[in-house]
Amino acid sequence: MPPEVRIPVRDLGGLLSFHDACRVVVGLMMLRDQARNYPQNDQASSWARLLAQADKSQQQMGSLVRECLLRYQGEEDRAFVPRLPPTADAVLRRLVKAADRVDHLDDCLDRCLQDLSETHAKSGNYFTRNDVARLMVAAVDPQEGQLVLDPVCGSAGLLIGAARHVSERAGRPSNLELTGQDVHASTLHVARMNLTARNLDARLLAPMDSLARPAESSYDIVLANPPFNSSWRAEPHADDPRWSDAAPPRDNANLAWILHIVHALAPRGRAAILMAEGAATGARQIEQELRGRLVQDDVVECVVALPPGLFPHSRAPCCLWLLNTDKGPRDDWGSSDRRGKVLFVNARTAYEPVPRTRKRRLSPEGVEQILHTLEAWRGAAGKYRDEPGRCRSVGAEEIAGQRYDLQPPRYTGEFGIEGAPEQRQIDELAAELRYKFEEARMLEADLLRVLDEL
Repeated sequence: MPPEVRIPVRDLGGLLSFHDACRVVVGLMMLRDQARNYPQNDQASSWARLLAQADKSQQQMGSLVRECLLRYQGEEDRAFVPRLPPTADAVLRRLVKAADRVDHLDDCLDRCLQDLSETHAKSGNYFTRNDVARLMVAAVDPQEGQLVLDPVCGSAGLLIGAARHVSERAGRPSNLELTGQDVHASTLHVARMNLTARNLDARLLAPMDSLARPAESSYDIVLANPPFNSSWRAEPHADDPRWSDAAPPRDNANLAWILHIVHALAPRGRAAILMAEGAATGARQIEQELRGRLVQDDVVECVVALPPGLFPHSRAPCCLWLLNTDKGPRDDWGSSDRRGKVLFVNARTAYEPVPRTRKRRLSPEGVEQILHTLEAWRGAAGKYRDEPGRCRSVGAEEIAGQRYDLQPPRYTGEFGIEGAPEQRQIDELAAELRYKFEEARMLEADLLRVLDEL
């Protein structure tokens, strides 16, 4: 998207609900794209009407936008098209004019959905950031023809990222078999529109809580960004194969999500899961036992500690978990035998400031370093070496000695900051202090829960 084109989605997000704003933005972008690609069709006529009315301040814009969006929705989706209040007219005019100047639909939609997501993040509506999604997809490296699942798909951003990853490698449209699931019908409607806008097919399952029952199929790749530290609604059953000997705690679904995804993986399946740090460090006995089962079953491939402050709506530190049901040497996935080992990567400083804001994002150099470390450890490229403060390959016996704490800095140590620029030192120390405060708060909560169980 050219830098001079500003899409006023944040202004729209202040007037509409999160999902309604997403529907309007994606719907208008789809209509504009169809009008440009097929200038003789009905969509082109509708877009011309929208552009003409956008210049007439005395006319109601919302009613025409709704009429145009309704015309191109399927029967089951028309109920989701929102009624737009008169207060949105001015923003809609600017939105239509800006959308008409956009050259690259995919990039524009990515940016628009991320802006809306950040606007509504504190209300619990949040899609996976683009920089984090790219890291997650690249770390599991989906291949042509594989089956891919996102059990909390949101806007389908991770599924779209997987398809983009494969198409860029192959030089042709992706042939991945994509499956998405979400608890909210309204969110699935946004996902369906987002996929259609990118000319992608996916199987979106009926709305339901994914944790309510095991996945119905096995998948080569699972990508997921579940809610951090949330309780879960589903009632665990003793015969559920995901839980084996013991069900995860009901007040925190972090480990339930991980076990659910492990059960959904094919015999050579891989997963990338964004998790709150508490999933790696929870002190309750059941949490230690469940992490111990994951390590002893040898499905944890890597845990990456991500920089603090990536998600302005949440101060909870987070980790990227990479799972793999076959860590042995393979021609198609690296020559190193990693069975019985876990790679820990401390990437807390792999960030850069977002220009003209106080926000952070993963730096391209930091992402490349994480991926290079993974490839070297897997035996796919270069020679792997442990680096103090950055990465370390650790055996299951040592992890057991740490009560199955999977927090990467426990094994890698912390970065040295000698020679770093003064402001960078200040930023890193401030981030570390915030992290320690959050860690102390989480430990206190864990201790209180342990006391309650005594």
